[in-house]
Amino acid sequence: MQERIQEKLNILADSAKYDVSCSSSGSDRKNTDKGLGNASNSGICHTFTEDGRCVSLLKILLTNHCIFDCAYCVSRKSNDVKRAAFTVQEVVDLTIGFYRRNYIEGLFLSSGIFKDADTTMERLVRIAKKLRLEHRFNGYIHLKTIPGASDELMKEAGLYADRLSVNIELPTERGLKLLAPDKTFATMEKPMGYISNTITALNDTRKLMLSTPKFAPAGQSTQVIIGATDESDLEVIQTADRFYRGFNLKRVYYSGYVPVLADNRLPSLSSQVPLLRENRLYQADWLMRFYGFGAHEILDDSNPFLDLDIDPKFGWALRNLDLFPLDVNKADLEMILRVPGIGVRSAQKIVATRKFGNLGWENLRKLGISLNRARYFIVCKDPALEIKDHSPEALRHLVLSAGKSKFSDLWGVQTSLFG
Repeated sequence: MQERIQEKLNILADSAKYDVSCSSSGSDRKNTDKGLGNASNSGICHTFTEDGRCVSLLKILLTNHCIFDCAYCVSRKSNDVKRAAFTVQEVVDLTIGFYRRNYIEGLFLSSGIFKDADTTMERLVRIAKKLRLEHRFNGYIHLKTIPGASDELMKEAGLYADRLSVNIELPTERGLKLLAPDKTFATMEKPMGYISNTITALNDTRKLMLSTPKFAPAGQSTQVIIGATDESDLEVIQTADRFYRGFNLKRVYYSGYVPVLADNRLPSLSSQVPLLRENRLYQADWLMRFYGFGAHEILDDSNPFLDLDIDPKFGWALRNLDLFPLDVNKADLEMILRVPGIGVRSAQKIVATRKFGNLGWENLRKLGISLNRARYFIVCKDPALEIKDHSPEALRHLVLSAGKSKFSDLWGVQTSLFG
């Protein structure tokens, strides 16, 4: 690889690492003594398909030049960092070269905004178009769209990319106004609306005309930075819920703010990355997407932050003990999904299996139910495993004392960012 291309790759892969839409290996182990392979910082990351497969992607920026000055972004125009930009052909050549060497299965391409939104978006579209039409590349392509770009470019992008995303970055308009004054929710939501409407329209047309082209078949997603501003968890999940319902998003990604920039509007450089809070938000997001919970059931104005000690589903159950214990041989699927310790597949197995007879504790164990938590909230054909008149505080103590969270070492440093 040419030295200049390698240098650009190092700069633009490093700038892209803060986008969590893909997960990076995070390792920089070098190849020494003529060994096999390495884990160098070359922009290759991993993401997961709906069926659970892990795929490798080339994750880079087209350029880290940017006309915006968002306080949280390492590519902001006022930040003194080394700048670089790929040409369209260089990105195409890198993608094809890495793919043929079996390094990657796709491309994740984002960019700083140089000159204006349309100019930047047009370059991104040209890359995807050249890969698809000139090289007949059928690997996965994820394009980060540029807010403010024209609908025509958005439509063209969706014809060549598998997934499109518009990073909202901050969960409220006041957060954007504070840290990204060049952006507004309106400019972010306009392309989201266009993408959502076009996906729906073309899917409807395809029911009548099979030749209708696909448009962003893997849907659209967005990213929200957590901890850079003072929004509550309630505001975060309300925003996510609105995006899921209004724009039919596939995913909202939560990214704990990494303090790398000194700015009096941001948490100090000594602040901890709020990993546990990020994890709890992903759990709350999972409840909304797969368990039928509404945002208002998880948090409310009197309880605006997630409990960092326990997961959101357990927290909801403790606040609604009057609904338990639940008879797993009679309850409907929607309520079984709300029992702590019972996941989606386990709930479906319970409903399917009980058609052949009432279930007992041994049956539930064989179905993979986590009884160390679920036993406090359910009954079955066998005698109760636990007395069911525990108070919320006693139940909370029982469950917490029975296990150790992998995040427990981080407790105590998560809530201090804003005093």
